[in-house]
Amino acid sequence: MAVWDDLVGQERVVEQLTAAARAARATVLAGRGAASSAIEPGGNASLMTHAWLLTGPPGAGQVTAARAFAAALQCTSPDLELGGTPGCGFCDGCHTVMAESHADVKFVRSDGLSIGVGDMRSLVLRASSYPTGGRWSVILIDAAHRLTESAANALLKGVEEPSPRTVWLLCAPSVQDTLPTIRSRCRHLVLRTPSADAVADMLVRRDGVEPGVARIAALAGQGDVERARRLAVDEQARARRLEVLRIPLVVADVGGCLAAAQQLVDTAKTDAEALAETRDAKETGDLKAAYGAAEGLGGKAPRGMAGAVKELEKRQKSRATRTRRESLGVALLDLLGFYRDVLAIQLGAPGSLANEDQRTALGKVAAGGPPEGTLRRIEAVLACRRALDRNVDPLLAVEAMTLALRAG
Repeated sequence: MAVWDDLVGQERVVEQLTAAARAARATVLAGRGAASSAIEPGGNASLMTHAWLLTGPPGAGQVTAARAFAAALQCTSPDLELGGTPGCGFCDGCHTVMAESHADVKFVRSDGLSIGVGDMRSLVLRASSYPTGGRWSVILIDAAHRLTESAANALLKGVEEPSPRTVWLLCAPSVQDTLPTIRSRCRHLVLRTPSADAVADMLVRRDGVEPGVARIAALAGQGDVERARRLAVDEQARARRLEVLRIPLVVADVGGCLAAAQQLVDTAKTDAEALAETRDAKETGDLKAAYGAAEGLGGKAPRGMAGAVKELEKRQKSRATRTRRESLGVALLDLLGFYRDVLAIQLGAPGSLANEDQRTALGKVAAGGPPEGTLRRIEAVLACRRALDRNVDPLLAVEAMTLALRAG
């Protein structure tokens, strides 16, 4: 399976990245470094450059595309000598990148709410070194929009003065989420929202999902490939979605509104705790093992371990906060999709609905008031998302939203 196969509905992006990978191979064979400046509009679409910015809506596959490109840059397939496409998926270079174990490819993820300047300075220092394998040193930042201002300024030094064989791959929701000075030095690729048909086909072909289930999951995912996959294969994810879609039916009075808000926040907290329980314990155990901690030390911790454990616990706490917010964010997107479907029914708009499996509930809510009321509810959901982005207490933000969803 080629490394590009996980990208759904992104044919143009795949074409551009494949062409760039071919140019990168020619650069290596010629003994040169990457182009040192971003490509201007109208420039050579196949030219390799040292910094890339991939943006797109949630779930479109920015990180998937960046990882596939990193694999294509490290591809060692013999077919390349015969004009084959970089990114075969079978060679050692592709396999280790996709497994995130390649020595010359660094994956940078933000477990917490931001990426700090200390982490970024160490990455810039790493970027100044030559790749061990003789091809490219690739640094993939999967949440460039989470860089603090100081971290972004540190990154700027890396993309302003690129090393000959270093490639920066930055992923963000939109170009506005990065500093103008950074994005001006990157080649910008925009991923689009894949169609429901393309996502459903992928679920059937790759995950073996029954076509009817795949269709419902693809529509409910609203273009988010990973979300659609979870809905297709995870019964608990489907159950949580149905709980969220019940909210418009139970917010008839203040008591129902407050109960719905509490349940939504509690579910997000439970999800975060369940995800963290095993992962945190493993991380802590691995850290202590790295310091040589073991039974029989008489309770005395190895030197330096206490500080390292404290720092790890701080990161884990930040990650748990982010996970709760992301869980709430998914619920709000489901709720937003529900009210958009209600509005589509009220206006008689053609086309499929995101929640085709909820036609009865949608029809009931649509008959309960005019389109103006539905628009007001959509704005209430969007206002809740903005409040959460501003670090408003989740329960207060969600209670304000559910109270605004009442009829009348």
